[in-house]
Amino acid sequence: MQRENISSGSSWEPIIGYSRAVKVGQQVYVSGTTGTGSDGQIVGKDDPEAQTLQALANLEQALKRAGATLQDVVRTRLFVTQIDQWEKIARAHGQYFGEIRPATTLVEVKRLIDPDMLIEIEADAVILTTA
Repeated sequence: MQRENISSGSSWEPIIGYSRAVKVGQQVYVSGTTGTGSDGQIVGKDDPEAQTLQALANLEQALKRAGATLQDVVRTRLFVTQIDQWEKIARAHGQYFGEIRPATTLVEVKRLIDPDMLIEIEADAVILTTA
């Protein structure tokens, strides 16, 4: 089985030693993804819903680069710094996954690598082929 590392071009990837996503066979694993815009800045400072939507848009782009879609996502993991904001975060997640309904975990963490980051999302996908 072949392994393909998918890069976002982030300067952090070679420093930390990770890929935005890794595809092995029909499985795609997307690394923790934050609400970072194309300029490298956090979108929606102090706005967990805006950050969630941006993180999910980033996640969707990583999936596309791996040949997958949101429909292929079977699990998401949401790491949030303010659990009391869960409803805003969940509503944003539902905009992307309301019909797909992957297995999902939402947990509070003490902090993320940047103090302005309120959420980080991971995803696992299985590319389903139709006959």
